[in-house]
Amino acid sequence: MSSRTGWSTPGGGGTCWGGDAGRDDRRTFRADRIQHRVPTGLRFAPREPPGGDAVAHVLRGVGSTAWPHPARVRLHAAAETMAQRIPTTAGLLEAIDERTCLLHTGGESLGNLAAFLGTLGVDFDVLDPPELRAAIRDVAARFARAAGPGPG
Repeated sequence: MSSRTGWSTPGGGGTCWGGDAGRDDRRTFRADRIQHRVPTGLRFAPREPPGGDAVAHVLRGVGSTAWPHPARVRLHAAAETMAQRIPTTAGLLEAIDERTCLLHTGGESLGNLAAFLGTLGVDFDVLDPPELRAAIRDVAARFARAAGPGPG
């Protein structure tokens, strides 16, 4: 038995979060798997989401794992600065200190993810997966060729 206490749509899909009475815990639930029930009255005490932010809670639960290629990347910029550049549907930011933050994100392909990271306008370090580094090298080489001396 669970009680719906929040709703989010990361990546365009529907996900709700709520208390799971059977586990005495908070969980995220895919909307397409929720069956309608006729309400019979209030059966739960509404609570604030962990951290006070329903979207962040859902993204922690499913954000980067919703992508075929999840990644963790250290960005060399403050979380507050990057929160203005990165939509919440693109991942979850965690402050490390005043000058760096951790981005949990992902992509349809490693090449797309590499290109996305290149658009952020800050230096970064790939923590996971190691294969993303090779994809970044491939994209960087392609861009370097495109930025070469021009048509001959």
